[in-house]
Order: sequence, then C-alpha cells, then structure tokens
Amino acid sequence: MRYGLIAGNGQFPFLVAEGARRAGVSLAVAGIYEETDPQLEQMSDRFTWVGIGQLGKMIRFFKAEGVEKAIMAGQVKHVQIFSRTVPDARMLKLLLKLPRRNTDALIGAVADELRNEGIELVDSTCFLQDFLTQRGTLTRREPDARELEDIEYGLEIAREIARLDLGQTIVVRGKACVAIEAMEGTDATILRAGEIIHSRMISADSDPEAQEVAERKRLGDFVSFTAGLIRGRRPEVAGGRLTVVKLAKPNQDMRFDVPVVGVSTIEALKTAGATCLCLSAEKTLMFDRDKMIALADEAGIAVVAI
Repeated sequence: MRYGLIAGNGQFPFLVAEGARRAGVSLAVAGIYEETDPQLEQMSDRFTWVGIGQLGKMIRFFKAEGVEKAIMAGQVKHVQIFSRTVPDARMLKLLLKLPRRNTDALIGAVADELRNEGIELVDSTCFLQDFLTQRGTLTRREPDARELEDIEYGLEIAREIARLDLGQTIVVRGKACVAIEAMEGTDATILRAGEIIHSRMISADSDPEAQEVAERKRLGDFVSFTAGLIRGRRPEVAGGRLTVVKLAKPNQDMRFDVPVVGVSTIEALKTAGATCLCLSAEKTLMFDRDKMIALADEAGIAVVAI
C-alpha cells in the first residue's frame, strides 16, 4: 500500500518520510509552494508541487500514484489561505460550502474530499509514536510554586481557546494572560509576549511621566506588601517571568494540527524571558528531544507534560 504525504513546512514532513522508510512504506509526497522545504523532493520517490489552493491537482496526483492513505505533516501558514491563494474549482467549491474557515473546518473538509475519492486521512503521528511526549517533568528543574499557579490558571484559558479552535498556546505572567495564539504560531506568540512585557519595562524606564507613574505604583505595591506581612498574609507578587502553556484540543484529532515543539520553541522561550513550558502529554510531538531538553536545562527552563 502506498501512502500519500501532504507536506507543510518545518521538520515534521522529513521525520514522517524517515519513519515511513524505516517501516518499509512507500510515500507519494505533495509539497506545497512557499511552505515545503525543497530538500524533501530530493529524498522522495514520488513528488509533486501544488499550490495551497490546488486541491484537485493534489487528489489527481494521489490517485495516479495509487494512494489509499494520506498523512498531513507540517505547518501551513493560515494567512496564505486568505491572501495569496488562488483556489482551483474543487477548492473553491469546498470553501464556499464552509460556514467558517478555522483549522478544524478547513482541514476537516479536505479530509472529507479525500475520503470521497477513496483516500483515508490517517493519524499524522502513525510513524512517529516515539516522538510523543511522556507525562511528567522532562527537565532537571521542576516548575516552582509560582509557575504551577500560572500553569493552573493557563490551563483554564488554554482549554477554552483550544475548544474554540483559536490556537494552542497561551502565555501567562502572575496569573494574568499576556498573549494568546491566533494565526502566527507558537514561537511567534511567545516572542510577542516577551515584546509586550519588555516594551512596558522600556517605556517605564525611558519616559519621565511613565517612570513617575511606575515609581508611585512600586511605592504602593511596597506599602501593600508590608501591610500584608504585618497582618500575617502572604502577598501575591507577579514578577517578570513568563509561563507558556501549549495544549491539545480536548478531543484532539491526531490526523491534523497536532501540537509540535522543538529547539526553536526553547529559543523563543529564552528570548522572551519565559521560564516554564507546559505541554499536553501523549498528544504533543517533541522534535530533537535530547537537544531541546539540554537547551532548556542550560537556560533553567522547566518543561512539564500533563
């Protein structure tokens, strides 16, 4: 049986191709212009390029290659769907039928079109089971008490946005939401959160009026802090550290949009000043696991899967 691979960007499609080769499975690969790394063509027996809106061409390619099962792997930037896409007749018909165009609706409709042609879209991790995160703390350092509080708060928000298919990632500081993922992806969301916190700190330092306001706030916080100590109450101090929660949907369809993290995620955490990453156990793919965890340990970042 020949499998089809719908390849987006990043490392994911390469790992699927390697996993299929180890399993002795033949792949016919459809690479997406401006998304798929051209090097994937060099390691594929059967390969064709399609535009993001060329659903008919992709299906014709798969049928010609005798594909019965297909895998989606790699991110496709959602903004392409709404900007530069020129859909073919089949994709246009599909889009016109959709009441909404979020990830689940779009890819679910593509899966239906494939099924109508006798091609089953299967679990995108079927050749990558060893890459799924295991439950527990994955780094040397466990989350501290404040990070655990932020995780608990973040999980409530992350579950809700995941249910609404708004994104998988939320960034928290002091039990307050700093950033929520939309179309930009996890790493960009983390970096945006860091910029938000950093820009607030810069403006308070550089603008005299803002500096005066910040100083009054610090004085007020100190008075409240002292009063709390006198009353024997433990005050809540937010601090500047960020905690990132990346969560699978409550009923995650493992055929598509599976959460993925890797070395670039840790690099984004470091740049943003984040100190903790919480993931969905057994539903998140972790690429370059050893390198990723070593980098997190070096930076003092706690990584935990729940």
